[in-house]
Amino acid sequence: MTLLILGLAVFIGTHSLRIVADDWRAKQIADIGENRWKGLFALIALAGFVVMAWGYGLARTGPDLWAEPLWVRHITALLTMPAFVLVVAAYVPRNHMKAAIGHPMLAGVKLWAFAHLIANTRPGDILLFGTFLVWATIAFVASRRRDRRNRTRYPPGELSRDVLAATVGLIAWAAFAFYGHERLIGVRPFG
Repeated sequence: MTLLILGLAVFIGTHSLRIVADDWRAKQIADIGENRWKGLFALIALAGFVVMAWGYGLARTGPDLWAEPLWVRHITALLTMPAFVLVVAAYVPRNHMKAAIGHPMLAGVKLWAFAHLIANTRPGDILLFGTFLVWATIAFVASRRRDRRNRTRYPPGELSRDVLAATVGLIAWAAFAFYGHERLIGVRPFG
């Protein structure tokens, strides 16, 4: 569990700088340049992700804290579909989801984490998905506050961009749910 906690601290910590130390972050970017900052950020976040994934793999052997009803897997599958769409919408400019939500990536992470939190019953699962749910909720609220403070306005959405985000998101969800999840995580969501 120690590696999982360490990996979460590094990964979530790097992704929380805008929440807890935005002025410091801006100064570092000004001092070393945006590209160097992004490179350093990516290396540290990747290291945290690797340690987190390794730690989670080790922590998945713990006891189940309760019996998971079979129907929960269906709810998880249904909730992760829009989560994938929301994450893709963060990268597709001029879509209605980004215009309405502002931060669809964080909304998608919240949905993904909640879906996995209700479907997994081991201490490592609760720590991983619970941490992501709490972080994404705090980050979403902080980002929306920053948007209001800065009077940020997102461009109006276009239907073609919504279709693109939904199509790519659903294809990514299906590919991961039916192929990638078992291969990478070792769990078949459907079977």
